[in-house]
Amino acid sequence: MSREESKFEISLPKEQAGAWIARITFLDTFTLREFCGASNRNLKILQKNTGVQLKQNADKIVLLGEEQAPTKQSLSIMIQLLDLLEQGKGLHPAEVDQFSRMLMREPDVDLSELYRDTVFVGDRKKRIYPRSLRQRYYCQAINNNDLVFGVGPAGTGKTFLAMAMALSALYKEEVKRIILCRPAVEAGEKLGFLPGDLAEKVNPYLRPLYDALNDLAGADKAERLMSRGIVEVAPLAFMRGRTLSEAFVILDEAQNTTPEQMKMFLTRIGIGSKAVVTGDPSQVDLPRNQTSGLRQSLSILNGVDGIEIVRLLDSDVVRHPLVSAIIRAYNSAGMS
Repeated sequence: MSREESKFEISLPKEQAGAWIARITFLDTFTLREFCGASNRNLKILQKNTGVQLKQNADKIVLLGEEQAPTKQSLSIMIQLLDLLEQGKGLHPAEVDQFSRMLMREPDVDLSELYRDTVFVGDRKKRIYPRSLRQRYYCQAINNNDLVFGVGPAGTGKTFLAMAMALSALYKEEVKRIILCRPAVEAGEKLGFLPGDLAEKVNPYLRPLYDALNDLAGADKAERLMSRGIVEVAPLAFMRGRTLSEAFVILDEAQNTTPEQMKMFLTRIGIGSKAVVTGDPSQVDLPRNQTSGLRQSLSILNGVDGIEIVRLLDSDVVRHPLVSAIIRAYNSAGMS
């Protein structure tokens, strides 16, 4: 949409009475309400993240900054969000928070470019899109390579985006099945101490994979896919001796694999298959004297043609904004 057809008008920052003031004038109340959010929640998020005071005054949003540069950057962020709104994309408070924090760090990012890498899951009603440049690169790497390592802290979308890409490939008939696996290793627990048979023992370890699958496909469809064997969720140990052809395979929490398990998994990949290995090398739950298979493979396979390693950062976290702050605090304390 051209600026002439836009539903808002911009007044660039000008210095008045020792402050830098800019204005956005809305030409219809619906766009104003959608942009501000319920109880002006979006405005409150933007004010917190940009450090520029924002006030709604009738059909205008007024920006009040102590300096020109922050005021100009805050206005630029708001214009990008308004452009998304005019393209028919909603502005959920979580997205406003994620996008504004990202644009404060990386002002040259074009939000419309991120949306161009939308992943359509199922009947195209479910749309998943990267929320940072590194997440976008991660999705592109999965498209362009048969083996991708996605490593980074919790909440950066490693597993969720891989699952979305897997379901998209399945629905486009690029693969015939999806195989999801995890090592059955967690902090402080051993399989032998858990109640039930083998399936009941390993189920808690696989729960995050079920959750991601249900979120993306819906519980009913996910159950049908699993009952037909099109989607398989299993412990890593079940992969031994198999050849995984024409499949999209995801190995989650790979930092808890041993070197032998990692090699076993990587050599299962068959013709027509694609594999994504996800994990956080800073969160290894193996015994202290045991080498992480993920850490070792990142060193051994770095630079190998056809293998891409994507490193996501705490700034790519898409959970509650406190998660990023917690990760940074632990890293600063030397507890990575």
